[in-house]
Amino acid sequence: MMKACVVALAVAIGCRSAGPPVRPSGYDPAQDLGPLFHDVQMSGMFPDSKTFVDARPLFPPADIVSRYRGSDLRAFVEGNFELPRPVAEGFRTDSSQTMEQHIEALWPLLTRPPDSADARSSLIPLPHPYVVPGGRFREVYYWDSYFTMLGLVQNGRTDLVRSMLDNFAYLIETVGHIPNGNRTYYLSRSQPPFFAAMVGLYARATDTTQALRYLDALEAEYAFWMDGAERLAPAQVYRRVVRMPDGGLLNRYWDDLATPRPESYRADYELAQRIPEEERAAFYRNVRASAESGWDFSSRWMQDPKDLLTLETTELIPVDLNSLLYHAERTIAALRAFRGLAGDSVVAARFQNAAEVRRQAVIDLCYDPTTGFFYDVRWRSGARVADRPTLAAAVPLYFGLAASDQGFHVAARLERDFLKPGGFVTTLIASGQQWDAPNGWPPLEWMAIEGVRRYGRADLADRAAARWLGLNRRTYRATGKMTEKYDVVDLRRRAGGGEYPTQDGFGWTNGVALGLGALRK
Repeated sequence: MMKACVVALAVAIGCRSAGPPVRPSGYDPAQDLGPLFHDVQMSGMFPDSKTFVDARPLFPPADIVSRYRGSDLRAFVEGNFELPRPVAEGFRTDSSQTMEQHIEALWPLLTRPPDSADARSSLIPLPHPYVVPGGRFREVYYWDSYFTMLGLVQNGRTDLVRSMLDNFAYLIETVGHIPNGNRTYYLSRSQPPFFAAMVGLYARATDTTQALRYLDALEAEYAFWMDGAERLAPAQVYRRVVRMPDGGLLNRYWDDLATPRPESYRADYELAQRIPEEERAAFYRNVRASAESGWDFSSRWMQDPKDLLTLETTELIPVDLNSLLYHAERTIAALRAFRGLAGDSVVAARFQNAAEVRRQAVIDLCYDPTTGFFYDVRWRSGARVADRPTLAAAVPLYFGLAASDQGFHVAARLERDFLKPGGFVTTLIASGQQWDAPNGWPPLEWMAIEGVRRYGRADLADRAAARWLGLNRRTYRATGKMTEKYDVVDLRRRAGGGEYPTQDGFGWTNGVALGLGALRK
């Protein structure tokens, strides 16, 4: 019944975004450098557009811009900016160490101390220490941090987990949400909302009462994702919220800006030149929404897996995003009930009801009983994107949203189609994008492995974990490195695809390796 009603969404434009969030004080390269920013990014002097947005102006940006005349660009940049260096640059692996010892030795190299305010840096300063992924990723990243925390807990570093949670609570309080990363150019979007899962992980590693300190932040972040929901009539959309024809609420990925991403400026700008000017804003919005998903980029978001210009991310209801928000609703409900202050029971009941409504909507819309699998859904038509199955189908299992029989069928499909020699493959399409076959990614491995385990398939979970850890160890022995992603189809190849070379470090790989290793002991 719900699917039939969703057709009404096709005619509902809904409310429009009121614009980008209020910009806090700080250096924003794309805004503050004007034509100089465009010229540098388009010049190709830096193969990675992220280099220039992370560079620190040596003088006030306005003074630099006033002196810019457009000649000898490289010399001008080198004389006016301090260029960033990769995290842990120059670190040499001790080949006598095991992989686990190597990971433990990496934590200090990947940990940043509390930041000092710097008006000439795009970095948003954080008051407590935090772990960065490594390589070109010199700042904290939202969803990465949950999987990094898995390893920190195993190494007894709950103090660092707490300081990272305190930083995220600080960002929610000061910025209004947890941005993609603590950079000014990331402020217009978030990433998959794992904050509730982080709080739960910390509480289990310490004690339940520790979660209560983050209740206000959890509710404030939830309000960010649900912004505008109270004003939506059935069959309307606004920012990250979709109100279904029956009144139920689901979410999508979004970004408040429709311009090239500063950290990938040249790639976005050049691609957009291939389409009419009036179509570029929608393209940029979909590019940015894909970045908010963390899966940038994947055939999952593309009508034509060979053409990034066909991104339709804002048109989709992602099954993993809504599983995460289901978990957040249940977490808030449980913490309100646990605290037990006046009015908490009423609020707890409201959140628990919201979670159940969301759960039923996800099952009705996203689960296909014929194929036994969860899919993303086009909110305008209610059509499942069944031609592009992905490992995101495991996330409803990880967060306990699926019914027992649904979990059984999803696990069987994952075993049949997605399990490869090195672990679970991200999609079944080899598009050349990094979030596609033949690559496997640590966060998805963890959620798929533990998801099927929670639905009675410990045999499959153990087999997949053994393959993934075997690939991690093989790569470590051969290269001395932990990398952000791996080719799980051909174990002889290094993972590729995407906008930048495969990075070493690597926060979430380290965390998942230690987490899976602990479960196998």
